[in-house]
Amino acid sequence: MAKTPNKLPFAPNFIRNIVDQDNATRKWGGRVETRFPPEPNGYLHIGHAKSICLNFGLARDYRGECHMRFDDTNPTKEEQEYVDSILDSVRWLGFDWGKHLYYASDYFDKLYEFAEHFIKTGKAYVDSLSADEIRQHRGTLTEAGKESPYRNRPVEENLDLFRRMKAGEFPDGTHVLRLKIDMASPNINMRDPAIYRIRHADHHRTGGKWCIYPLYDYTHCISDALENITHSICTLEFEDHRPLYDWVLNELANDGDLKRPLPQQIEFARLNLTYTVMSKRKLIELVEGKYVDGWDDPRMNTLVGVHRRGYTPESIRLFCERIGVSKADSWIDIGMLEDALRDDLNERAERRIAVLKPLKLIIDNYPDGKVEECEAPNHPQKPELGKRKLPFSKTLYIEHEDFMENPPQGYFRLSPNAEVRLRYAYVVKCVGVEKNKQGEVEAIHCTYDAQSKSGTAGAEARKVKGNIHWLSAAQALRAEVRLYDRLFTHPHPDAGGKDYKEFLNPHSKEVISAYLEPGLASAKLEDRFQFERHGYFVTDLKDTKPGKPVFNRAVTLRDSWTKHDPARAVR
Repeated sequence: MAKTPNKLPFAPNFIRNIVDQDNATRKWGGRVETRFPPEPNGYLHIGHAKSICLNFGLARDYRGECHMRFDDTNPTKEEQEYVDSILDSVRWLGFDWGKHLYYASDYFDKLYEFAEHFIKTGKAYVDSLSADEIRQHRGTLTEAGKESPYRNRPVEENLDLFRRMKAGEFPDGTHVLRLKIDMASPNINMRDPAIYRIRHADHHRTGGKWCIYPLYDYTHCISDALENITHSICTLEFEDHRPLYDWVLNELANDGDLKRPLPQQIEFARLNLTYTVMSKRKLIELVEGKYVDGWDDPRMNTLVGVHRRGYTPESIRLFCERIGVSKADSWIDIGMLEDALRDDLNERAERRIAVLKPLKLIIDNYPDGKVEECEAPNHPQKPELGKRKLPFSKTLYIEHEDFMENPPQGYFRLSPNAEVRLRYAYVVKCVGVEKNKQGEVEAIHCTYDAQSKSGTAGAEARKVKGNIHWLSAAQALRAEVRLYDRLFTHPHPDAGGKDYKEFLNPHSKEVISAYLEPGLASAKLEDRFQFERHGYFVTDLKDTKPGKPVFNRAVTLRDSWTKHDPARAVR
């Protein structure tokens, strides 16, 4: 049975309605069997997560099975690296296929046998036209195709040629095997589709056994039938392929090779997410062109990328549940994905202090050499998580943006002669500044009210509007922090006829040396925290070392992109 932790209550949708109706009529005896069939020619992206959650979620909710099946029919583009990554990503999302791990290559012998069956019954032929000639013969949406001059080859000749193709006698592109359906069909997919091509290439699982390989439309439907899939759920681009799916299976069932009822293909709208590209070709181009730092770059929408960025499996499943399933193509704002992560991490992430762009603050009337402790809650809404100690001393770091020498009206942070509370500590008053030769502020001098420490009776008597965070300079941990942002500046980077790379965000990655609470030196891989006021951060999966964490910003505390200016490049 398909498994996932923390099952969410599911919302009705048209696919569940179909399944409910099938169960009511006992079409498959109440059985629900789905599958997730990726090609092992790249890394999964966030769009695949929707399909994973849908297929495994249906099987889970109807107490069925979801098969994990690799569509490995193109040996020139497939690698074991991709297989391993896909399996890891599905597991990371929280799903388990149990004993149901399959490969299309498991069925190569059976697929070949069925192909010979189609030849022997006069429903398939070997075509010797070139690929360009086949395209020319196929026709257009408004013009019927033309039959190949090889369409009426005798069965014996077709069988001989096909067996010689299998034996490796012909170079790539010499022949293809095509089904004989209808060259005048209004559906171009039914105009004698090719089902086998010659490809002299070793396969990552079958080695050099085969030099002919079946095509997707032929392989997919038969694989579904051989695995007794009930509901074959695809994205909308396969809707026009459904007649071919049904034709192949019905022909084999009519001849007794497959049993009815046959799998039912159902199409749903794929995930279109703003500020991303979903094309596998473009993702490969980003990696190979070094526009990003690999498949797991935290700016990529690959599952390995969002994992490294700091997204949780729970947040991805929550996002997929919120966007739902429909038949209509639409765009989902990436803000919905970010909100799902915020909602998840707001509950689980402990709070910590980080000063990303430090400015020195010196408390003139604080004793030299003294270090005391201040207490801060690990989570403001969860007292059961306890408190932590923060060292406090004469010299501190505050955020550069928390001081203005000439503040506007309504500015409640630190400025000359103004008071603020150092969060969890004392009230201080700015009494002077130090500047460098360029006139830039390098340090702030303050005095503190020794009776105003947070948590004491004196703190209640001192009410100030400003509240800023800080770290003791001597004890603060210096660490690398990576501020990631959206990879593209335009919500639809691959639309409108322009090169999508024109919209790459030059500010999508900023690496800084920041100061953190000293306790974060012990942070482990994938520890997640809310850095107060800055967002949610996670220790980097690759570069964090014992005692030397590297933090990635997963998401800011709120969506700060201008919603009505889609071309805005930076916040």
